[in-house]
Amino acid sequence: MDFENILYKEESFRIIGACMKVHTALGAGFLESVYHEALEKEFENQEIEFDSKRKLQVYYNNVPLKKYFIADFICFNKIIIEIKAASFLHKDTEAQTINYLKSTNYKLGLLLNFGQSSLTWKRFINTK
Repeated sequence: MDFENILYKEESFRIIGACMKVHTALGAGFLESVYHEALEKEFENQEIEFDSKRKLQVYYNNVPLKKYFIADFICFNKIIIEIKAASFLHKDTEAQTINYLKSTNYKLGLLLNFGQSSLTWKRFINTK
């Protein structure tokens, strides 16, 4: 991996670091809502700019639809954060994050899973 050209490298590392701190403190086994609330507090502590539970407009042929997504977090007004608390990440969870990117102009999505003994995450880049 070319670490010099990682999209939003500094911001991503800060977000993942905050998530690691929450996972280290809480471990696995809690509901997603617990990790969400703890992350809000940790993002505030680390002065990571975030918006919690933001509605994301969905477009079809550049026309907004009535339906929308709700992202767990938007950080730095440019990175979609989707959190899970599952024993493993399903392909449909990955597809959810990819669809968030496809339907918006955001370039980066991070999918983070707090449900395992170690925090796991995946990066998704919007290539449209």
